[in-house]
Amino acid sequence: MKIVMLEPLGITEAQAKEILAKKADFDYEFVFCGAMLTEQEKMLRAQDADVLVVANSPLSPEVIENAPRLKMISVGFTGVDHIPLNLCRQKNILVCNAQGYCTRSVAELTFGLIFDCLRNILPCDSLTREGKTKAGFIGNELYGKTLGIVGAGEIGTYVANIAKAFGCRVLGYSRSRREAAIRAGVEHVDLDTLMKESDIITLHVPATAETKHMISAEKIALMKQSAILINVARGSVVDSEALAAALNAGKIRGAGIDVFENEPPIQADHPLLHSKNTILTPHVAFATQESMINRAEIVCDNICAWAHGNPMNVK
Repeated sequence: MKIVMLEPLGITEAQAKEILAKKADFDYEFVFCGAMLTEQEKMLRAQDADVLVVANSPLSPEVIENAPRLKMISVGFTGVDHIPLNLCRQKNILVCNAQGYCTRSVAELTFGLIFDCLRNILPCDSLTREGKTKAGFIGNELYGKTLGIVGAGEIGTYVANIAKAFGCRVLGYSRSRREAAIRAGVEHVDLDTLMKESDIITLHVPATAETKHMISAEKIALMKQSAILINVARGSVVDSEALAAALNAGKIRGAGIDVFENEPPIQADHPLLHSKNTILTPHVAFATQESMINRAEIVCDNICAWAHGNPMNVK
């Protein structure tokens, strides 16, 4: 079996080989990737692969079409909207994701962005460096606020548990009601109610046709003027033009955004680069040393489970 990486996973070659050696009890050839590849380089590497390992960069249909031996793709990411799933199904190529690898990492950055918005951390840093005082920058506590979670799945539930520890009321909107979310104290409501009643809204839904611009101009208009929007999910979930307009008009208090319609670097004219009271990070919610190791382990677990006829995390 030939296992070929097409993009880095945030770990060293030695770490990758060690993890795979511990888990794989079958013969294999492994090709490591430590740097981003061109499309041509991907096609060349993939042409005799049985298994491909990718992360969150788009995987083109051309790469798959030119890999006649390909049987399985292990995705080191939660979302798989960057993988041509229909083509994979036509060719009987199994696609598995790294479900749960960054739950803690994403939840923790969610609260980092929340606190930055509530306590004006970035503006206060600038004021201090300029020899100024806190004048005009009195913050707010998280305690007692209503936090609305759009997508009360695994990450959303983890966020809910943290929010409860901070003394928040937690609302949730989700297609299904998980027992874990209910145990965490999530009050399930419809999306309009969540948008109206929440002081902080945090997004944890995948990118699908149904979630594109789920947070539209109409939904943003329902928010309190004092409310904050946090997006660590996918950029397409929010209408960025509408969000920027609301921020610039003072219709909502602020936003913390980690994801955009395309992977950073984002274009210079992106509306959120020029909106007021906005904290931007370059899609780093998932990126911690711990989560990189965790996802490499899940990627290998997926390959081994498939090799033994018991595939898991199938998409």
